[in-house]
Amino acid sequence: MKTKFLNILKGRFLVDEDAVKNWRFIGFSILLILVMIASSHKAEKKVFEIGDLDKKVKELRSEYVDLRSQLMKLKMESKILEKMLARGLKSSEVPPKKIKVIEK
Repeated sequence: MKTKFLNILKGRFLVDEDAVKNWRFIGFSILLILVMIASSHKAEKKVFEIGDLDKKVKELRSEYVDLRSQLMKLKMESKILEKMLARGLKSSEVPPKKIKVIEK
């Protein structure tokens, strides 16, 4: 047991007669490790992008709510009357009449 542990520490498994199998396995495991590291970096990048997009969505939603409330205020009849009075127009005191077209 002690000699096997010492052989592993000294690296004899890399220079023995059947070391080609060990080198292939080491190369394969290094390749898998590199693929795993690359995929984790890509996943983290996606997480950061999602966080940034979420912040932008929240900002745009609050801007939309603000602009919608401003529009509602501008569409009020009292605001429209004020702006039309500034241009010299006033609301009619006579209600509109309905015109009916009778076809023969």
